[in-house]
Amino acid sequence: MIFQTPERVAALTPAYPLERSADGRPRVPDDILERMRRVTNDEAWGVLERGHGYQFQFEGGWTNLHPERILVGRAVTVRMVPLRPDLQEVVQGVGAGEGRSGGQNTWVIDTLEEGDVLVVDLFGKIEDGTFIGDNLATTIQARAGTGLVVDGGIRDLERVFQLPDFNVYCRGVHPTAILDVTLVEVNGPVRIGGATVLPGDVVLGTREGVTFVPPHLAEEVVTRSEDVRQRDVFGKGRLAEGRYTSGQIDVSVWAEEIEADYLAWCAAQGLEANPRR
Repeated sequence: MIFQTPERVAALTPAYPLERSADGRPRVPDDILERMRRVTNDEAWGVLERGHGYQFQFEGGWTNLHPERILVGRAVTVRMVPLRPDLQEVVQGVGAGEGRSGGQNTWVIDTLEEGDVLVVDLFGKIEDGTFIGDNLATTIQARAGTGLVVDGGIRDLERVFQLPDFNVYCRGVHPTAILDVTLVEVNGPVRIGGATVLPGDVVLGTREGVTFVPPHLAEEVVTRSEDVRQRDVFGKGRLAEGRYTSGQIDVSVWAEEIEADYLAWCAAQGLEANPRR
């Protein structure tokens, strides 16, 4: 009822044809996740919005605990709503029947696996909306080795800040504990600000903000980024040599003679090239 079935998750994400986790989420390969760490939000946006019409996959304006760190992983989505007593009673009964203990926020944290990133819709609540403190942050760090994106708050900022290889994107911090909210769905669609997130999306968090990459487009995003970086090396080199003008290089598609020069340069460097048309 609260945790979506693998069948339901698969039905939500039919565009991904490859391996899935036991809970049904698309399992984008580890090597794609590692390559994603070098992608910028702008490069990802170019593929998602310009290439495929995904307009609502980026969200900025965060309290970002470590702007110098990159957060990448597979989304586990969580949706919480303001407390309603009859609904709360139902959810608590479901949790008890499934043998779950602790606060409702711990139910999903205790299921995380390596490479998962919690993406929590807490409807922007900060006071009494602190999804984690330092103990739960430590659990996420130990289980998943990643971090947290929460459209809500956190507490114990100083202790959470000290965790190695861990980052949080939140709306603010507050010393209160989480209160008057109910967990209603895990691994369903969630809204994070202006972005729509599905379970298994690849989370790309940088100092600018967070992009949620649909899993069936993740390989294209990293491949395009690698192509852009390689072309940047070539283009800047040719500009430094004075061979071309900035107007010739700083365009989306190069003239045929420059593209041919680039392909020849790649061959001479022993690099793989992706010709553009």
